[in-house]
Amino acid sequence: MIDKERIEQAVREILGAIGEDPEREGLRETPARVARMYEEIFAGVGRDPAEVIKVFREDSLEEMVVVKDIPFYSICEHHLMPFFGSIHVVYIPQDNRILGLSKVARITDILSKKPQLQERLTREIGDALVKGVAPHGTAVLIEAEHLCMAMRGIRKPGAQTVTSDFRGSLRTDTSLRAEALKLIKG
Repeated sequence: MIDKERIEQAVREILGAIGEDPEREGLRETPARVARMYEEIFAGVGRDPAEVIKVFREDSLEEMVVVKDIPFYSICEHHLMPFFGSIHVVYIPQDNRILGLSKVARITDILSKKPQLQERLTREIGDALVKGVAPHGTAVLIEAEHLCMAMRGIRKPGAQTVTSDFRGSLRTDTSLRAEALKLIKG
């Protein structure tokens, strides 16, 4: 549960620490706005993606399921700055077990709405798929821009970081892996 009052106090303190007056007209309501925003963008803290997984059974379905270009926003835990982009998920059902398509997007939403690392987010989505539907294979690919690289430090806006997590048959079978990547990029 997010402590909005505590966030508001912290934001007032930060504003003062950078030399601003938290009581000036333009900033007076900023602490409350930030607290409401944090409640939204950190809605995944303490949540388990298993709570949204619903498995369906569909006879004779063992072909790839691809959900690509899922937009996401997250917060880098190192600098508390946003990173955002697209998540692509592929899985090959086993024993006729499939997920509702919206569940794939809900899993990504829960896992991205907390202080996060892109590498960990990629792995956690794969973990949730394996735990939830026990597929023959999974692939998760994330392409993202990190504002901590764009706005500070190296200052390279537009640079994309790509992470992947391949498991099961999508890791060991090179032709299946190539097919998955073609479907993602196609």
